[in-house]
Amino acid sequence: MAHGHHLHHVDPESGDFRVAMAVGINLVLTLAQVIGGILSGSLALIADALHNFSDAIALIIAFFARKIARRPSNAEMTFGYGRAEIVAALINYTTLIVLGLYLIYEAIFRFIEPQGIDGWMVVIIAGIALVIDAATAALTYSMSKTSVNIRAAFLHNVADALGSIAVIVAGSLIILFDWRLVDPIVTLGIAVYILWMSFAEIGRVIRILMLGSPPEIDTGAVLKSIHEVEGVAGVHHAHFWLMDEHHSSIDTHVVVESGAWSRADRIKQAIKRALRDSHGIEHSTIEIECSNHVCDDAPVYGH
Repeated sequence: MAHGHHLHHVDPESGDFRVAMAVGINLVLTLAQVIGGILSGSLALIADALHNFSDAIALIIAFFARKIARRPSNAEMTFGYGRAEIVAALINYTTLIVLGLYLIYEAIFRFIEPQGIDGWMVVIIAGIALVIDAATAALTYSMSKTSVNIRAAFLHNVADALGSIAVIVAGSLIILFDWRLVDPIVTLGIAVYILWMSFAEIGRVIRILMLGSPPEIDTGAVLKSIHEVEGVAGVHHAHFWLMDEHHSSIDTHVVVESGAWSRADRIKQAIKRALRDSHGIEHSTIEIECSNHVCDDAPVYGH
């Protein structure tokens, strides 16, 4: 069935302002956390700072990708620039995966050589970070519903907010019980969450870039709808893909029944209506074949 994405559009200029605000907030927070992490000796706080910095980079990429994606089609980019946001999402998720692996590496060394940590400084800075992370997530939440690019940046912020909570807990335990090993334990938790979140989301991004069929669409049901149009004898060479995050496409060969060639144009229009109304596919390219000149040994999907 068709995606429900069209219910949550956000004004582009308003969205750009929110993203720009979120970038500035994250850059300031990153600087504060790095300084605090170095002074306090907390790897978990530095981990949170690195993640915040990746948030800022993610938002900068998202900001410019949104700008590029709104450019119209031209002779060089006939499909338009909508996939700029998909590429940005891939960069952001890949960055998160690299960051998660790096934090695991650093945490392992902290288990081997625990270091002294200023628990109060950790708690105070992490508390400020939590407030800022929540504010940044709020700025991008509504846009995350309609853009995989912004969703990647939004999830950066959600992970940061959870990381800040974990750092506050770690700092409190250090203050109360001098449990220094809790710092690398929290760091590992942040890293594992980052990796889990990234791998859960990156698959859809890769699927779009690899021209995979839209996951929300039952391709068999779509071909059945085409077969059910009066005058259609067969369907083959079907290709399904997403032009961008929201717009599904199909191109296919349709065989017209013997004696129905005079109605070929009407049959094509009936197929297009069925694709649009029943499956939400707005972009369709249909090559009509008469039953006397059908492609030899044509597969149902692909060439």
